[in-house]
Amino acid sequence: MNKTVAFCTLGCKLNYSETSTISEEFVNNGFTKIDFFDKADVYVINTCTVTENAEKDCRQIVRRALRQNPNAYIIVTGCYAQLRADEISKMDGVDAVLGSNEKFKIFDLIQDFTKEQLSCIYVNAAEHLNDFNSAFSTDSDDRTRAYFKIQDGCDYKCTFCTIPLARGKSRSLAEEIAVKQFTELVDKGYKEIILTGVNVGDYGKNNDSNLYSLLKKLIAVDGEFRIRISSIEPNLLTEEILDLVAQNKKMCNHFHIPLQSGSDKMLKLMQRRYNTSDYKSIILKAVNKIKEVGIGVDVIIGSPGETEEDFLDTYNFLKELPISYLHVFSYSERPNTKAILMEDKVSAEDKKRRSAMLRILGEKLKNKFYRNMIGTEQKVLFEDSEKDTNIFGFTSNYVKVKYPFHSDLANNFKIVKIKNVNENICSIEELEPEFKTTEYSL
Repeated sequence: MNKTVAFCTLGCKLNYSETSTISEEFVNNGFTKIDFFDKADVYVINTCTVTENAEKDCRQIVRRALRQNPNAYIIVTGCYAQLRADEISKMDGVDAVLGSNEKFKIFDLIQDFTKEQLSCIYVNAAEHLNDFNSAFSTDSDDRTRAYFKIQDGCDYKCTFCTIPLARGKSRSLAEEIAVKQFTELVDKGYKEIILTGVNVGDYGKNNDSNLYSLLKKLIAVDGEFRIRISSIEPNLLTEEILDLVAQNKKMCNHFHIPLQSGSDKMLKLMQRRYNTSDYKSIILKAVNKIKEVGIGVDVIIGSPGETEEDFLDTYNFLKELPISYLHVFSYSERPNTKAILMEDKVSAEDKKRRSAMLRILGEKLKNKFYRNMIGTEQKVLFEDSEKDTNIFGFTSNYVKVKYPFHSDLANNFKIVKIKNVNENICSIEELEPEFKTTEYSL
């Protein structure tokens, strides 16, 4: 009887794409993949180190796995495992701890998935994280959306971030391999491919390429698909990329551009590579060049040194920007970062209040952007899922729409007209009964 394996992934879409690749390796070695809440022979937990609850989350998930099967072999890997291997190895029930490189070599390192009294640690130092391991994942079992890893690691030195310690230096998938793997995803029927990485805009710096060069090759691939960039630093979003998005319909007119703070003082303390003037300039260029562009923004509130005035600078800066949504994070202390040594900590109460204010602002900005879409025609990719008799999809500029469920719409593009907005979901005018799909015109 085949052994079973189950996976739990914490953190970013990059982690999800890597878990998908690891799971495929298990299947290729005779394992049957099952749900994490079922009784499995092996549990693999792919961790994150971004939040202060990394250790707590990891412990809870290990306990949950052991409740399902006390004799299961427990593997913990990912960014938290890379940074805190010794701590994890002492957790009751953990059998193996694998670092950022080693998680792709499980069957080379572990021959017998049988519980032992002591945990095994397979973790290389961050300075030795030089390999690039390909990965992609999907949102579900359909062929709607794939997350395609093209870059890993980061050379930036942001004071709040542990990612460079957990993932090493910036490195990229070779351009010819990226095009080949991208083509395979298109041939398998994926209609939206999201390019992921730790710092996607840094793609190609180690192999004489760049993101713009790769994008030009990817849009030349035959097929009906669109490309979405998962997130890109403002200093790396070039005018060439903006022009490409404006001119080619295979590129989604949507960017997610981290800001972190609307205070120049705080950006300097964070060791970010731009100021608010630079950031505003790139946002306005995007809006002026690209029709109906959707722009999401990351913000961190409550970093050491952030006064009420600094926060209000951020609030007012964001309020005036032509953006479509916010992702708001409260600062959390991470070991081995510069920020943890900084003075003037922000109280938990102030963090909570500031976070709530920005989240309300984010809802207002999103609602305004959605309402600006009323009456416009948008190309929607519908997803193969049914919830409360509706089918859902997203426009190129990342507006969510719904329509009464019809299976012929699933995993197909359709030109729709936005009719109304309710609870940040757009309804659309009635479609023709034959639900004909729409080809791209390049």
